Amino acid sequence: MRVAMIAALAMGGAFAANAYAQPDGTAEAAAPVAQTIVHDRAALARLRGNSGITLQWISFEDPPNTVRRGHVTVTDRGDTIHINGVHRSRDGGAYVEVDGDIAEIGTDYFILDGTITIHDTPDAGRHCVKTGPSRFGVTQNRRYWRLREFEWCDGLTDYIDIYF
Repeated sequence: MRVAMIAALAMGGAFAANAYAQPDGTAEAAAPVAQTIVHDRAALARLRGNSGITLQWISFEDPPNTVRRGHVTVTDRGDTIHINGVHRSRDGGAYVEVDGDIAEIGTDYFILDGTITIHDTPDAGRHCVKTGPSRFGVTQNRRYWRLREFEWCDGLTDYIDIYF
């Protein structure tokens, strides 16, 4: 099932936020990514040389309309590429974090197999966690990959972008 989910995401499909739910309601433990599939070495180089991450709720702060990006680290773990990125509000309370392995990367997309967390933004007390495969894609020649599942948490549209 996991391979089918990643393949469908690579083709542009989507899955529910809890992609590992079993029919009885229990959660299936995710197997680690054994090897990152690299279709485009230039795209991998862009990911390694990224220029940060943003979540629109905390991108434009004081002073108004000033973009301040978070940091993204891309590391090799054997045959697997790992990514961790965090964008925090100035006071540190609100944040978005992505953490996991890159299952696949192509010319205009990559698939993160890991966890995405949004905390205390745009409203205090909001806490969203998504685990499993997530597709990030480049559209309209933009200079960033955007999470292609926009309303995965509670109906709000969250734009999570990783810049190159």
